[in-house]
Amino acid sequence: MTAKHHAKNLSAQELGRRQFLTWAAAGCVYAGAPSMANAAKLLYPLNASKIAEKTWAVYGLPEYFTQENGGHIVNVAFIDAGDGVVVVDTGTSKRFGEALLALIQATIPNKPIIRVYNTHHHPDHVFGNQVFDASTIAATPQIIAALSRDGVAFADNLYRLLGDWMRGTEHVLPTVALESDSESIGDRTFSFTSLSGHTESDLIIRDDSTGVLFGGDLAFLSRAPTTPSANLPEWHDALDALEKMDRSVILPGHGPLDTTGESITQTRGYLTWLEASLRESVDAGLTMNEAMSVDIPEEFNNLYVVRTEFERSVVHLYRQFEDEILQEVEVTR
Repeated sequence: MTAKHHAKNLSAQELGRRQFLTWAAAGCVYAGAPSMANAAKLLYPLNASKIAEKTWAVYGLPEYFTQENGGHIVNVAFIDAGDGVVVVDTGTSKRFGEALLALIQATIPNKPIIRVYNTHHHPDHVFGNQVFDASTIAATPQIIAALSRDGVAFADNLYRLLGDWMRGTEHVLPTVALESDSESIGDRTFSFTSLSGHTESDLIIRDDSTGVLFGGDLAFLSRAPTTPSANLPEWHDALDALEKMDRSVILPGHGPLDTTGESITQTRGYLTWLEASLRESVDAGLTMNEAMSVDIPEEFNNLYVVRTEFERSVVHLYRQFEDEILQEVEVTR
């Protein structure tokens, strides 16, 4: 049996375990201690920024997961939908979800949470789910399946990475499978576009009342994209589709509000360079360690955590390019 054939027959549990080990090898597992400022209280200093009518973003830090930031690295959002509140993504941990819920209640008092959307299954976007009523949480069937498959491995990873910030956190699956291309919640209508590329299922949500496009992690701005689940050709196709969508602004999964489409252009440019760099390194016969050391072009050097994310991407993607480019040689002894 060839290695490729063997991989196709691995159980979902084993694939999840191997994905976790890949994340760890890429520098995800970290055993540092929290800073003195956060060690005692472990509080997330969340703030709501109004980005459209009755719509607020909570911006994450443009960093990587650390015990100093508690994994507060992702953008989430909430909308006053008249009858209640709609939430887009829930953050990295139970503790984050609790802080987010408190902020929502302070910003929009006396209204229930009537819908929570998960844009994809990565843990920084969904591990606050357990704070919210599971009957309100919605995602595509593919996102639900992926979180069911990978949730335990993701939790193991983040517990090792963030320590006590994750105390009590469990992954909670969405219970509402989005099968249609829109739904009305309160006085708002939300349109859905199911794409892929950053993960196997990336949900784009458009608030038809304001034109705000919630881009999830298909679009990054001022921060290097992450690739643990990436399919680069599909991601390029998704960016093309995203670019054609009617919108007023884009809230990317990471980075500031995008009023011009720069998040699409920047993400596309970085992924194009990343693929070219990996191909050139494989063609040149470089090892993975050598490939990690290549120069990053000046246009991307100002992106937050670009060297870290580039090195992780080499771990995530290098063997795929080797399998594609290098010929398999039969060896008999």
